[in-house]
Amino acid sequence: MATVREAASTPAVERPAESGGHQVVAFGVMVIVLVLAPFFVYPLFLMKALCFGLFACAFGLLIGYVGLLSFGHAVFLGSAGYISAHTAKVWGWPPELAILAGTAVAAALGVVIGALAIRSKGIYFANITLALSQMVYFFYVQAPFTHGEDGIQAVPRGMFLGLLDLRNTLTMYFVVLAIFLAGFLVIYRVIHSPFGQVLKAIRENEPRAVSLGYSAERYKLLAFVLSGTLAGLAGGTKAIVFQLASLTDVHWTMSGEVVLMTLLGGLGTVFGPVVGAFIMITLEHYLAQIGAWVTIVQGLIFVVCVLTFRRGVIGELAQLLRKPL
Repeated sequence: MATVREAASTPAVERPAESGGHQVVAFGVMVIVLVLAPFFVYPLFLMKALCFGLFACAFGLLIGYVGLLSFGHAVFLGSAGYISAHTAKVWGWPPELAILAGTAVAAALGVVIGALAIRSKGIYFANITLALSQMVYFFYVQAPFTHGEDGIQAVPRGMFLGLLDLRNTLTMYFVVLAIFLAGFLVIYRVIHSPFGQVLKAIRENEPRAVSLGYSAERYKLLAFVLSGTLAGLAGGTKAIVFQLASLTDVHWTMSGEVVLMTLLGGLGTVFGPVVGAFIMITLEHYLAQIGAWVTIVQGLIFVVCVLTFRRGVIGELAQLLRKPL
């Protein structure tokens, strides 16, 4: 736990100023690769990785740039998934409104949970978020509309904006890609805005930021709500993609997985959570045949990666290039 907090408070690369030009190039390369990828890789695999990539980016904003470790972030992913699936299947809403409904519920949960937890710090903040997320989890276990362990199945994809038929896999992929890129750009803009600079100041030295007149709790709450909202966007999109909302996405183990994704990619990096998500989803895909041992193998691989790449994959690459990524 101490290692996570220390890593969260230390950027991958220290620099006096940043032009961002190399990040624009890296973003362009990422877009080109993702546009061409479905013609060579199974699209459903890519869509799952993109959804979790956005989820990890949302979590990375909170831990990497604010220094808050949440062990309950799955509550936003799973809640948005349930609401999106329910509104699309039972109420017959089009996919864009269903995803927005799930995202709005995640934002509301972010306000409530954030308001209760944000005054705590360190392990206390992590434990409060975990406890509150487990309360929501047990609510979904009992709530009639979630159908318990069966989940909400056969969710219709429908027509996106009344124009795009999401039953076509390639069409669905490019809609998911557009949502992912929109969320990624929002996070990038926040990080490089004056608001983002204040968040970094609070992460580095909260008492000094408060002495300068900034309300640390308000800034941290806004960042928490934004992180939860984007995690909800990922969850709502995932429910439409896989036509399913289940307890798996709201369970505490999912909160643990997103921590691993972020650490593998690199704390305090823009592209790190995306890379970490792709690594984790790839491991799950190719190790699925070994059954219950997959968790143990993932743990061993994670330990090796942490010992070898202490700053994460992208963090080490940024250190090597002497440029923030």
